Amino acid sequence: MNNPTRVNHFSVDLHRLTILIGAAIAFFGVSLLAIIAYAGWSANQTATEIERTLLENALNQSIARALNEQKSIAWWDDPVIKITDKVLDMEFTDANFGVFLTETYAHDEVYILNAKDQPIYAYADSKSLDPSAFNKRSAELDALIAEIRRDDTSRLQARPDMMAESKGRYRVLTGVQVASWSGHIISVDGRPAVVAGMTIVPNVDKTLLKGTPNLLLSITFIDEAFINDVGHSLLLPDLSLTPKAAAGDGIVSEPFVGDDHILVGYLNWSTRRPGQVLLTIILPLVAFAILGTGVLTAVMFRRLRRTSEELAKREAQARYEAKHDPLSGLPNRAQMVEKIETFLRNHGSKNAHRQAIAAYIDIDRFKDINDTLGHEAGDNLIKAVAARLQTRLRPSDFLSRFGGDEFAILCSPAGEDAGASLAARIAAAFSTPFNIQQQTIRVTASVGIASAPENGTTADELMRHADIALYEAKSQGRDRAITFCREMAEKVEHRRSIEIDLRNALEEEKLRVHYQPTISCATGDIVGVEALLRWNHPVHGEMSPSDFIPIAENSGLLPALGEWVLDRAMRDSKRWPHLEVGVNLSPVQFRHVDLAAALRNLVAKHDVDPSRFVLEITEGVLLDATEHTHAILDAFRLMGFKTALDDFGTRYSSLSYLCNFSFDKIKIDRSFVGRLSGLDSSKTIVHSVVTLGRALGMDIVAEGIETEAEAEMMTRLGCTELQGFYFSKAVDADALAELLRTFPRQRFGQVASLRAI
Repeated sequence: MNNPTRVNHFSVDLHRLTILIGAAIAFFGVSLLAIIAYAGWSANQTATEIERTLLENALNQSIARALNEQKSIAWWDDPVIKITDKVLDMEFTDANFGVFLTETYAHDEVYILNAKDQPIYAYADSKSLDPSAFNKRSAELDALIAEIRRDDTSRLQARPDMMAESKGRYRVLTGVQVASWSGHIISVDGRPAVVAGMTIVPNVDKTLLKGTPNLLLSITFIDEAFINDVGHSLLLPDLSLTPKAAAGDGIVSEPFVGDDHILVGYLNWSTRRPGQVLLTIILPLVAFAILGTGVLTAVMFRRLRRTSEELAKREAQARYEAKHDPLSGLPNRAQMVEKIETFLRNHGSKNAHRQAIAAYIDIDRFKDINDTLGHEAGDNLIKAVAARLQTRLRPSDFLSRFGGDEFAILCSPAGEDAGASLAARIAAAFSTPFNIQQQTIRVTASVGIASAPENGTTADELMRHADIALYEAKSQGRDRAITFCREMAEKVEHRRSIEIDLRNALEEEKLRVHYQPTISCATGDIVGVEALLRWNHPVHGEMSPSDFIPIAENSGLLPALGEWVLDRAMRDSKRWPHLEVGVNLSPVQFRHVDLAAALRNLVAKHDVDPSRFVLEITEGVLLDATEHTHAILDAFRLMGFKTALDDFGTRYSSLSYLCNFSFDKIKIDRSFVGRLSGLDSSKTIVHSVVTLGRALGMDIVAEGIETEAEAEMMTRLGCTELQGFYFSKAVDADALAELLRTFPRQRFGQVASLRAI
């Protein structure tokens, strides 16, 4: 039952609170009305000040713009050479200074002064003038010239040097250290004008500048069009410049004084008055709102109690959802981590007899179920697995869903055989099939087990070691439980170390490309090479690609490695313009890299003929060929690249590849070549491949030739090219150049025997 006294006290307190809030609303309401009235007046004043600032900034920007327009021609080697006291290339100067500045950027007058500040060029009214025309401007521009030449700023009002600020962002022009410039608004011939000047200096060959540089000056009169442009850019459409001040409601008229302290007129515009909205609209509305707030406060307090109760329920629900998986209803990763941390904190290494076991469970080939039966079936399987595991665990065991198809179990306390016992219970949970959407599905799970505190004194460390054991279970064939040991961590650290070193080697250009020659069966000459990646590890020495390429693939480095090999092969290919160059492409590059765009960029970068390059593709690319794969192969052909089916004879080899894909070459794997001497079936298969390939217009390359007998046999079976250690191992670019020079003479007897076949 409710306590009446407590309810009465609550009612009294609520009444007092209502009075207090009512008084506060009245006080703050009156204060708010006063603030709004003041804000309306202040907003009008602030708007005018902002417009003044923007207008001043726009004038500064016009000066900076004039200087930047001058910079586009003044910082240039050519005018230093072609505009001198002795030689003045008038056609060049008119085109690049007079016409360019006046017609492109609307400067009105352009002058060039020599090192002694004497005029050598003048341009105005769409024509070049006698340099003496500058004399009528000399007195007016004298202060600007003095500021540029001698940094004499005492005579003109200072303005912000926006040109210097922007110069810091230049890359090519950052070396123009001797340049100087200045810009101002002054009165010229009784009219306001933007005047700008800049020294003419070289931007590439700095040795061209001898002594004091020439000086470029330009005048842009601030006329009606100029003022209109400024007004529209500032959203002041009625901005005008008049000899006398204007008057009117909402009109601002500011004296326009040049940097030479001469009044040149008045700038007039209609100022915005944002405060009028506050005074005429917002103020009445706020007064009405304050009145309404008082009414709503009473309603609010009536609902306050119900809202508080609802918030308490939602808070409890949010706390539950924050620590539970919405699909399976199990505790989530966050709660499992808390559970492990609590155990380790309460027991830790001082209570080794209270050892805990953490098991990391991953459903094998769960992606296949999603792909074949759909995600709904996958979700139902997750729920079924969660329910099955709960029935196999002890009440003290803690089960959570870590995410995706992963579960985690904390078993504590645990005895000596706790790991094996837990693994057996997990295996029993997966021993019978699951009935999902009226289908019987048999699934297995891989389990990684780690113990605390032996394998970890923090939740992160313990679960990381369990994850390492899980990775080992998957690598050993799945459907098994593996207990973590230090050797596993060392293997992971080794892979991680190799990955870091490989990434550094790629960034620091410490990898190498070697080239193994390909021999023509018809002539015995070297007709091509295959680019092969090599890495001399600073600790482990020369590493086989079979050791570091899988690590590169798992870490996402393989696309970058592949592009690096392509880049290096195209660069080196210019040393042997008569040879074809083969480069291997991995399935990862097909999936994750825009190969066509990358190849176009590399061809343009190195200016090479794509028809000299053979892109070697393994059967793994073709096994699940998609429209994307076909599109990439078609793009190769359109660009002119040749393609080869590499390692034919291994894994999923199918003659249908030869019919369904237009390759230029087939490379028969060494595994076939090595069996030719003892198996007639191998000869029959090779002969079939050669016959079909030759009929389709493809060249046939035999890989792994190590003896003269193998070379003769593959030649007789119809191969067109041979490759292997019998002719040469893969060598660097320098050694290949020497091999190309000496090969016919060194191999003449052997090649002759091939030529006779």
